[in-house]
Amino acid sequence: MAQFRETPYSVFNYLVDLNDGTEGDVAGGFSEVSGLNAEVTIAEYRRGNAQTNYVTKIPAINKAGDVTLKRGVVGASNISAWLDEVRAGAISKKDVTIKLKSEDPTSSTAVVTWKLKNAMPIKWTGPTLTAKGGSDVAIEELVLAVEYIEQV
Repeated sequence: MAQFRETPYSVFNYLVDLNDGTEGDVAGGFSEVSGLNAEVTIAEYRRGNAQTNYVTKIPAINKAGDVTLKRGVVGASNISAWLDEVRAGAISKKDVTIKLKSEDPTSSTAVVTWKLKNAMPIKWTGPTLTAKGGSDVAIEELVLAVEYIEQV
């Protein structure tokens, strides 16, 4: 469960665990995580004999958005291997964990943890390569389809 404090936590200290043994490793070191979101759709309903002239809104299906992970190209093969499994027709879903940590570099405990249930890669984007003024870092992007996001 999230640890409460009066000031918000910073966003720069986190770990991503792809459930492949790379958490804390360069292969699991992502520079950006975006798209953490969950949504509850609603169904509108009105009885024919209702005395009111408006619909009742009832919670229906809930869904999680796609989550995007970005990291520098380091020559690791864990993402491409996972993507290849899915492209070959395997239903290769994993529970991915994202742990937000305190700013304190001596603290190794997570203050908030999100579990991405049954995540599966649906898109990979390679770096943009350019010969002019090459001072940027080569970044690869992985988009995961997620069935459910749980905050623990």
